[in-house]
Amino acid sequence: MVLAKNIHFRFLLFSLIVAALIWILTWIFPVVIHEKIWNIYFFLLIFSFFITLINSFLLKSFGENFFQIMVLAMILRFIGTLIFIGIAVWPAMENIILFIADFFIIFLFYLVFDIYAFLSNLRPISK
Repeated sequence: MVLAKNIHFRFLLFSLIVAALIWILTWIFPVVIHEKIWNIYFFLLIFSFFITLINSFLLKSFGENFFQIMVLAMILRFIGTLIFIGIAVWPAMENIILFIADFFIIFLFYLVFDIYAFLSNLRPISK
């Protein structure tokens, strides 16, 4: 099935699973979830999708520069997340440690998805 192999469909499905997991955890364990969890989720959803689009476009256009493109994606993701955390935490937010812990956990989910997508596309890229 072509749709199941589409990276954008997989990303949408993965994002829905993460959103459902967040919703369930806010219902079951509201103490471990920061009140701005949905801001974190939507930022990482949009930002990761943007990075995935840029990555796929650059890999199709400049496949021989694979390493540089992947490093660029990591640097963009790192800088973007630092800017988001800085802007979100700057106005004296309460429970900063919980905010950063929740951000880090969702960030790791999206990072694992990117690694999985990279490894699953490794064979077609090498041809």
